[in-house]
Amino acid sequence: MKERFHHRLERSRAPSLKNWDRQPRADHAIGEPASVDCGWGRLLFGQTFTDLKALARTLQDERTGRRDVALYLNDPHVVLSYAPQDLFLDPSHTFRLWFERYQSCQRRAKGFVVRLLNSQADAEAIQRLYISRRMVPPSADFIWDQRTSKVLNYWVAEDVQDATILGVVNGVDHSAAFSDPENGASLWALAVDPQAPYPGIGEALVRQVIGYYLARGRAFLDLSVMHDNTSAIRLYRKLGFERIPAFALKNKNAFNEPLFMGRQPEAALNPYASIIVDEARRRGIFIEVIDAESGYFALVLGGRRIVCRESLSELTNAVAMSRCDDKAMTHRVLKRAGLRVPEQTRYEALDQAEAFLSKLGSLVVKPARGEQGAGISVDIRDPKMLEHAIAAARRVCDAIILEEFVAGDDLRIVVIDYQVVAAAIRRPAHVIGTGQHNIRDLIQAQSRRRRAATGGESSIPTDSETERCVRQFGYEMKDILPAGEYLQVRKTANLHTGGTIHDVTAELHPDLAEAARAAARALDIPVTGLDFIVPSVTGPEYVIIEANERPGLANHEPQPTAERFVDLLFPQTLFREDGS
Repeated sequence: MKERFHHRLERSRAPSLKNWDRQPRADHAIGEPASVDCGWGRLLFGQTFTDLKALARTLQDERTGRRDVALYLNDPHVVLSYAPQDLFLDPSHTFRLWFERYQSCQRRAKGFVVRLLNSQADAEAIQRLYISRRMVPPSADFIWDQRTSKVLNYWVAEDVQDATILGVVNGVDHSAAFSDPENGASLWALAVDPQAPYPGIGEALVRQVIGYYLARGRAFLDLSVMHDNTSAIRLYRKLGFERIPAFALKNKNAFNEPLFMGRQPEAALNPYASIIVDEARRRGIFIEVIDAESGYFALVLGGRRIVCRESLSELTNAVAMSRCDDKAMTHRVLKRAGLRVPEQTRYEALDQAEAFLSKLGSLVVKPARGEQGAGISVDIRDPKMLEHAIAAARRVCDAIILEEFVAGDDLRIVVIDYQVVAAAIRRPAHVIGTGQHNIRDLIQAQSRRRRAATGGESSIPTDSETERCVRQFGYEMKDILPAGEYLQVRKTANLHTGGTIHDVTAELHPDLAEAARAAARALDIPVTGLDFIVPSVTGPEYVIIEANERPGLANHEPQPTAERFVDLLFPQTLFREDGS
């Protein structure tokens, strides 16, 4: 590959390269095998290894918890032959962008900026984002240490509204790493927050990396992408990247297992079941898929076999499950336990419902049984809205609950084995105006992004409830939303109707944590997701509105929800601080 592209590289070399070459390089002598520690693992430059057996041994020396990659191999089949039990050919494509062909874009990103890493807080946010995307994360300290590196660089996409980190990418300068005669660079570990409200974050990050290395006189930028990641490949081709015949080898470790084992029966499970199955497999627990479509599986270790439906297991008895399934029953149990709950009554007749509305001013109308936000209408203020809300709830369940509407943040607290494991604020679905698209189009575009990021689990319905919410804020679905304007399009914060979730475990007030533990004990349920309404997660005030017997543990990464769930089911596999 080196000889094939050599004539292009000489032509692309920029005058500024002379000064750049005087900068410090990685610890590498000419003629020695080259590698770069990227935090998630080592990037081994296969073209610098003259001894292919030594390259195989170097890959086999991968540290626990890392994910080394050997790229640019002239003879990957030969390297593989030296360790066929330990190594495998990565099913990714390598793409290259020749900078001489790059067409820059003058369109500016809206709602966010892309910049270099510049604080320890950035490093910690980057680590959290990688964990939430189930990628091998470098430590925050490692990331922060790269701020002055000439070899490894990090860029972040930052929300201009609240400085939230929405995306990250890192680049490796091959010339700075090992005097690369091809004068190249590569892009790695691109991740975008699936809840980011703005389009184009991934493209903006890639263009930033391109611009950075182009300005430093590099000849090209390479990247590796899974062969079936069609959306990413479409973006890279749009930017001018082309396939090149470069192949990578990796180790057969637990993290890479899906890549070399092929499609397993549990691959059809949804994200809420998969996160548990992945943790169980890591501990050597056998997985038996019973019904993938409904999320049923069994975990088996020794003589113990436990059937689960996502996070609902046989350890939750039928009585406890029924207490959560019936929202009115949940309300009574929690109230008797001395916990604060909103005022509530069952719907009996329209005039009775209107009298309850007149008394409280604003109501929540919901089916007595149901999940995923179906049939729930929030902040109902007049009789006409009330009648429509009752009809919507009745389509889900004949029994209907009328409940006091309490303003505040929607807080989900996950309790496992009567201990608080995670807490997150859930925010209703919203869109941000472009000044060019109508609200219906914005909702559909945001919904496509949410579906892609959640494996189809989250989307914004364009139904009468969404239309009601949009009208309540003074708009119609056909209206053009002004650029930069925020519009909430649902009242409930349920993730299945397009809501987003934001971890606040570290900020949770002790009184809220104690109320969650007390609620789980009152319901006598070992795993539950409790829905609170709070003025602030840092204060003691709350009401509890629901309990969920099957909380979505995948929604709370990077908190160790799956780990604590498997601890509960198989305590003998619990990992202790001493490593035992």
